[in-house]
Amino acid sequence: MTAPSELDDSFHVFDTTLRDGAQREGINLTVADKLAIARHLDEFGVGFIEGGWPGANPRDTEFFARARQEIEFRHAQLVAFGATRRAGTTADQDPQVKALLDSGAPVITLVAKSHDRHVELALRTTLDENLEMVRDTVSHLRSQGRRVFVDCEHFFDGYRADPAYAKAVVRTAHEAGADVVILCDTNGGMLPAQIQAVVATVLADTGARLGIHAQDDTGCAVANTLAAVDAGATHVQCTANGYGERVGNANLFPVVAALELKYGKKVLPEGHLREMTRISHAIAEVVNLTPSTHQPYVGVSAFAHKAGLHASAIKVDPDLYQHIDPEQVGNTMRMLVSDMAGRASIELKGKELGIDLGGDRELVGRVVERVKERELKGYTYEAADASFELLLRAEVEGGPLKYFEVESWRAIVEDRPDGTHANEATVKLWAKSERIVATAEGNGPVNALDRALRVALEKIYPQLAKLELVDYKVRILEGKHGTQSTTRVLISTSDGAGEWSTVGVAENVIAASWQALEDAYAYGLLRAGVEPA
Repeated sequence: MTAPSELDDSFHVFDTTLRDGAQREGINLTVADKLAIARHLDEFGVGFIEGGWPGANPRDTEFFARARQEIEFRHAQLVAFGATRRAGTTADQDPQVKALLDSGAPVITLVAKSHDRHVELALRTTLDENLEMVRDTVSHLRSQGRRVFVDCEHFFDGYRADPAYAKAVVRTAHEAGADVVILCDTNGGMLPAQIQAVVATVLADTGARLGIHAQDDTGCAVANTLAAVDAGATHVQCTANGYGERVGNANLFPVVAALELKYGKKVLPEGHLREMTRISHAIAEVVNLTPSTHQPYVGVSAFAHKAGLHASAIKVDPDLYQHIDPEQVGNTMRMLVSDMAGRASIELKGKELGIDLGGDRELVGRVVERVKERELKGYTYEAADASFELLLRAEVEGGPLKYFEVESWRAIVEDRPDGTHANEATVKLWAKSERIVATAEGNGPVNALDRALRVALEKIYPQLAKLELVDYKVRILEGKHGTQSTTRVLISTSDGAGEWSTVGVAENVIAASWQALEDAYAYGLLRAGVEPA
């Protein structure tokens, strides 16, 4: 299970998503989930993957057994997590220490108490016995051929209470053979300057190789991690997307990006940083959480530009408003079109969409004014690229793309005496010189309209069979007439290969939904390469 590595051992990227990250509220990983995430992390190129606590629960025990058989690690080494032996016994007699060895993991992380009050109140033992528990467990595991890392739990709070004892724990682990001693900000209450000062002092006073494990309770976990590196730490513990207990842990992806791109440290195999955005989103899918759109480096908005002033500068040189080239981390620059857009925004967005505006200032000016006029009515094109592209093409080509002509539509909601409801929609339209009337039922009026539109069009355009509505959002905009306030609907549609969003605005939700549906199907046909009728 030991993986070959292209990197030397001078700096460690250690991932604990499968253990610490799994403690996030709302995450409940199956063994299959853990195996999938481990594969993604190994593909990304981290050096160590902490898989969990074998012997503590059946799921983690099964994970280690299956990982040995099912995963051939190319870059990472699998790490088992456990505690120092119990008080009053020896490491070679402790069953949970035996379970760590039985996991087959080449590396073991031990959690050790480094806060005097935790030793006395949680472990209910003496300070001297705690040091002996650390020494005995590390020595025993080393004698069995395992590499050992020691996590000093609550280290920074312990250091504040009794710095001599906190350093004694570090020194004991180091002298017993621990390769790295990790200083843990378990409660997440430290700030970067404090972290840097403590790490520098402990490094000078103990001579141990130090690592950092930062929780994000002050919103400083990434900054604290980098501050520890500045002070001499050469081992960083993080989780994918910052998952973890309470508000989370230091986020693996901005930490790695900063180390590679800002510090110039080689912490991933060559070329693997470009996979970062994809890996981040893939892991989010496994844990069933929507990827954060505003996450540094990997969020879809990380390199999105909205202001016209920014667009003008980016047109000259993208580096003027971007701290890195997004391709370095597998992301892309996006131009957002809104009522803040200027000519440069439209020109860059057209280029992004593959539409040549040919330097036509009059055309670009018309598009700018059209966008501002429609956004005043409630449309939002920064969240609906597909609707914007249809608008842009209509201006470029002298009229909207017409795949079908709607004669009329209606949706009926029927309340029945028995408390049940019926939703029915009828659509009348023309497509390829054929008049089509279609009726369908649905679990709501919008769903009924969607089904009726499909029934009407799929005979003419079989490509629409692949389309699926994947998200539907409604927002009531400020209005002056109470229930007549304007409604905006955003619909996301997928053809299995990609997703796009469309927008509709009207005085009622059904009419707004119909507009968004029309755009969604028209754009789907455009993507499929179908020529307008």
